[in-house]
Amino acid sequence: MALLTIQPSGKAVEVAAGATLLSAILASGESIRHKCEGKAECGSCHIFIQEGRKTLPRIQKLENEKLDTLVGVSSKSRLACQTLMGEEPVTIELLSFV
Repeated sequence: MALLTIQPSGKAVEVAAGATLLSAILASGESIRHKCEGKAECGSCHIFIQEGRKTLPRIQKLENEKLDTLVGVSSKSRLACQTLMGEEPVTIELLSFV
């Protein structure tokens, strides 16, 4: 289990390694858009990884292709539905609210 801190609320939750950040965010009670139900088709769960990026698994082709179509993407960008939690603490920033 590793600590996931969700900004801007500052909520911190313990998350099992291998869980998607989307499932962890939803389980924490935070709201995040996720129109395609985790298939990397919509990009609505775009988040920024503020701390702990290097401890997360690398971006895979499907996620990278979707990020290439989004506005406002940076080196901190990930799709919550495609990003698996590692074993180290991570801080994310939610970009939109439901």
